[in-house]
Amino acid sequence: MSKLLTSPAWQALVEHHKQISPLHLRDLFAQDPQRFERFSLESGGLFFDYSKNRITEETMTLLFDLARQTGVTERIQRMFSGEKINITENRAVLHVALRNLDKNPIVVDGEDVMPKVNAVKEKMFQFSDEIRSGERTGYTGKAFTDIVNIGIGGSDLGPVMICNALKNFGHQRLTMHFVSTVDGDQVVSTLKKLNPETTLFIIASKTFTTQETITNARTARKWFLDRVGNESHIAKHFVAVSTNAKAVSEFGIDTNNMFEFWDWVGGRYSLWSAIGLPIAIYLGKHDYQDLLHGAYTMDEHFKNKPLEQNLPVIMGLLGVWYINFFGANTQLISPYNQALQRFPAYLQQLDMESNGKTVDLDGNRVDYHTGPVVWGDAGINGQHAYYQMLHQGSQLVPIDFIASVEHPDIPEPHSTILMANYFAQTEAFMRGKNEAEVRAELDKAGITGTAQDALVPHKIFEGNRPTNSILIQRLTPRRLGALIALYEHKIFVQGTIWNVNSYDQWGVELGKQLAKAIEGDLTTPGLTTSHDASTNGLINYYKRNVPR
Repeated sequence: MSKLLTSPAWQALVEHHKQISPLHLRDLFAQDPQRFERFSLESGGLFFDYSKNRITEETMTLLFDLARQTGVTERIQRMFSGEKINITENRAVLHVALRNLDKNPIVVDGEDVMPKVNAVKEKMFQFSDEIRSGERTGYTGKAFTDIVNIGIGGSDLGPVMICNALKNFGHQRLTMHFVSTVDGDQVVSTLKKLNPETTLFIIASKTFTTQETITNARTARKWFLDRVGNESHIAKHFVAVSTNAKAVSEFGIDTNNMFEFWDWVGGRYSLWSAIGLPIAIYLGKHDYQDLLHGAYTMDEHFKNKPLEQNLPVIMGLLGVWYINFFGANTQLISPYNQALQRFPAYLQQLDMESNGKTVDLDGNRVDYHTGPVVWGDAGINGQHAYYQMLHQGSQLVPIDFIASVEHPDIPEPHSTILMANYFAQTEAFMRGKNEAEVRAELDKAGITGTAQDALVPHKIFEGNRPTNSILIQRLTPRRLGALIALYEHKIFVQGTIWNVNSYDQWGVELGKQLAKAIEGDLTTPGLTTSHDASTNGLINYYKRNVPR
């Protein structure tokens, strides 16, 4: 058994879980009129209510003991100091440096990285200002109207999520497009809408060799040249976010229009780097800096607040409580704000690529569950899709509810109906509906006797389902920055407790390696026999039936 499972703090939580698991949330609220005040706090413009969790003050005390025992405070300081805590790649983990607004240096390998970070940021701002003002134009002198970001994973999910979420802050002349998948339909359907004279392409690939990204980039390049005919015009319509100047130049992109980032920026944390160029173009310098400022505010909170007042720490510990002691395998993200529809997809990569590990930092296989399956959609849509399972299904699924207090562009009664559902769902998950309440309801409806007896079991809601509620005054760049950083640090806390490396992602490599080999099989005549029977059979079926 691992050191974690045999540790005093873990064993105390095991015993405490036996005591608390029979308790119902509605009873905990009835016993403590101050429960809401006791289990809520505010930071970075985010109000966080965690009172609807299956916890008591003793629970939280024991969870904070676990955080101390696993060195959460020390590891926070190690990350912010630039120590190479990504041990499998021998890298620092410094996405926090990209939004560092104080004048303190952050040192990696003896070098303060902040001058380079600030230089790239200023280059991004100058470029975005020129695009937004119309000073920088396409080859015919027309201002750009369409920006196409070609990337995948972290080079896509962060920028598309933020540009969608902050449309109200975007430049009115600019339409943002995002191409990631390699199946061809996305890039082809995107290109059909565009005018080559007024389209700017951003190719986002650190190595400039990412297969999906470069395949789409070459398709876009061919589309452009088929309509323009002059390769020299590529320099005005294509820019790169990369570190491979040679490959960028060979593609035809002016290396003056290449924006750099560093190996201590993990892909899923890279929206704060030059990968955020489409965000900077769309929002402009002021709002982009506000986004960074929101994240910086949460960084300072995370770094300096004691564990008991630390929002990301509390959030992370609650997740450990449900995953490891209640057996919860998934985590639902439910934003009651259509602008945040892509936020669950963004968090899927952020969380699952970070903590989806079975080997700890010491190279040992873990004997406890690590990261959950993260999923979700806009909350109102979810109510009419999968909430049935959440309310009455056999699995416990913790839920994060996210909403804005202000909806400045939404007319009534839309806002009132939206927020009524937001509050009602958290209450329904907490309270449930017991047999007495069901029978009273059926009596009122005139359903009695055997008909009532038959219906009662189907209409009972157990309740006691845990939720967090996050309220934002208004969805702005600053508040969104804080929200993203909150989840980044929550994931860090959980990875620290589980003793896994939250900053590598070796699990994505094997499929890529096998795909390269299979590419050759697909273009080689005759039967393929070099794989297992299933893979051979599928490849050969495809080769027999693909149109020639």
